[in-house]
Amino acid sequence: MPALTWPDSLQGTPAVAVIERAIERERLSHSLLITGAEYETLVAVSLAIADRLLYPPHGAAPAVRFAPNDHADCHNLRPEGKARFIKADVMRKFIGKLSVSAATGDHKVGIVHEADRMNVATSNIFLKTLEEPPANTTLLVLTTRPYALLPTIRSRCLNFRFPSAEVGYLPDGWRAWISDYQAWLGRLSAGVTDRGAAADAIFSAYGLTARFGVILDAATSEAWKEQKTDLPSDLADDEKVAIETGLSNGLRLKLFAGIEHATRDFALEHISTGDESFRRAFTGAIEKLEHSVGLLRVNLNAQTALESFMLASLRLWAARS
Repeated sequence: MPALTWPDSLQGTPAVAVIERAIERERLSHSLLITGAEYETLVAVSLAIADRLLYPPHGAAPAVRFAPNDHADCHNLRPEGKARFIKADVMRKFIGKLSVSAATGDHKVGIVHEADRMNVATSNIFLKTLEEPPANTTLLVLTTRPYALLPTIRSRCLNFRFPSAEVGYLPDGWRAWISDYQAWLGRLSAGVTDRGAAADAIFSAYGLTARFGVILDAATSEAWKEQKTDLPSDLADDEKVAIETGLSNGLRLKLFAGIEHATRDFALEHISTGDESFRRAFTGAIEKLEHSVGLLRVNLNAQTALESFMLASLRLWAARS
């Protein structure tokens, strides 16, 4: 089994070159903060690093080369349950595994997934480990929200930010949803002049919200079916639930980003002509969307967040006509 490759979008980038050179020289920092907008990219990066640390380039070729997730000296810490928190007792067990000697080689790797899900107590336990790291151990700290971590944790890690892949993901039905959403905005901005038009606008908002939920559920199911085949066989049920929930959360954030782009594209033509009413409606809609995304991060249901945004948008766009 050859060394794991880096994600295609990162091949030859300065960050990859720096990490590979540091590994070859055995000078890699004991703790790396791996950040970026696309969590799947961060996981792929962490596994590529772990693979190179567990099988150093100048070491003897192993008889069997295990993937990092199957290697006895690679330990993963993930949020647990639907609330997706990293609990203090789970952190202590994770640190305990890293504190003993390597099982098969000279090096150990600890991967902290979604590190922003640590509370203050868990963060302080982890901080002590960063201050006095176990021997022959590298900690890889993954998050899409680095500023949700304690500043002292960020300062103890060497920070690498990785860009998202260029190709966007479009689940089945999403392109049609965006088209219908923009058509709805067009009807609102043209004027809601009577009760019939108002009722149509409201029913359309709820219809779009319901379709959003169907698209998200189907996309999550498809992505989970593909991803769970690559997970370690010894994962606890709580960890599996947390991974699936995290996958759904990542997808819904991408879909909300798509709504923002669609709203911007709809308004741009009118804003460029100096139509101030469009500018005000657009600004208000984006502020409401950002507020809804913030609520998603504290586990508000996606359809509830979208419903709130859609009804606020109805008022904003209809008011400008």
